[in-house]
Amino acid sequence: MGKSRIALVWSLAAAVGMLTAGCGQGLLGGGSEEGGDKGPIALGMLVPQSGSEAAIGPYMKNAAQLAVDEINGKGGVLGRKLELKVADDACDAQTAVAGANKLVTEGVKVSVGGYCSGATLPTLPVFGKANIPMIIPAANSQELVDQHLKHVFLINGTGTQQATAAMAWITKQGAKSVALVHDNTSYSKDIAVRTQKLLDEQGGPETAILEAVTPKESDYSANIHNIMAKNPDFVYWTGYFQEGGLIIRQLRQAGYKGAIMVGDGSVSEKIAEIAGAEAAEGVYATMTQTPETLQGAETWIADYTKKFGSPPGPYSNQAYDAVRLAAEAVKNAGSTDGAKVISALEAVNGFAMFSGPLKFTPDHTLSTGGFQILVVKSGKFALQDALK
Repeated sequence: MGKSRIALVWSLAAAVGMLTAGCGQGLLGGGSEEGGDKGPIALGMLVPQSGSEAAIGPYMKNAAQLAVDEINGKGGVLGRKLELKVADDACDAQTAVAGANKLVTEGVKVSVGGYCSGATLPTLPVFGKANIPMIIPAANSQELVDQHLKHVFLINGTGTQQATAAMAWITKQGAKSVALVHDNTSYSKDIAVRTQKLLDEQGGPETAILEAVTPKESDYSANIHNIMAKNPDFVYWTGYFQEGGLIIRQLRQAGYKGAIMVGDGSVSEKIAEIAGAEAAEGVYATMTQTPETLQGAETWIADYTKKFGSPPGPYSNQAYDAVRLAAEAVKNAGSTDGAKVISALEAVNGFAMFSGPLKFTPDHTLSTGGFQILVVKSGKFALQDALK
């Protein structure tokens, strides 16, 4: 995202705040709330706070809270304050369903969470039955889209869009054969299979092996042996960083010299800690915008860092935008009624986000995926190629 788009996000928020402050309806005011309820409008967020992906949860929770505080500081929405309610999904389906039911019981009006697709998928009917719109900032398996559910909106690129970016980079690197490695979860397998299909359709590079690993293990030597036996010159891991770090380390220990790339679920500095600095150096990643790759976001990063004592991480900008979008939809709906908020989301046209002006496709996804290629340099992910 260029500096002009970042500026648009900030100038729009400032302008709306000044406009509404004078009319007594607060930031994003302008509608009436049914029933005259003046209590807080609750937003629900499911993120991993425990388990192997727990490192991501605080980034998303903090960024969402930053957006809530900024909006409340300018008067709230429809004359009411926003309140963020957070539940742990542990990147686990059963835990996520329990968390979703908890949030429904607590009266949330919009869901703004969802990191692991495998944990997010089983919550769709929970929120759907309660008529609660879902703005999903991170989870992006194509299975979330293919159900064509009216209450589900994705503001991260889809699995299909990520696979397209992966194919483009693998081809650009001149790879001859590719090992596609996944963990059999909805998100991970979806990207690997779609990448294989795209590579096959375009006539190469060939898929040397489609290898599935078992999550949460410590020894992947059998999988590494299978990969090495096929002698690929490119490996694409589509799972999460805990297993990804181990696989990278064990590939290098086994003597693999070729290129390695990971999917967006592995974009965390933790992967370099797990793999080891030398093994992780030069590893590529398919990823949408991160705070480090956003040009012109210095003020936002500084505000986040000042408030929480450390810089924002992966999916913090998407979580921040999910709250802003929820507030915009409630304002435009003039109500927290689920059906009205869903209609307002479908009608969004040009809402300024970090990823650019928003207009949903008929499938409630971004019109462009925004995937780019990152690379690990000295333990941190940096922009390698914007794929423009």
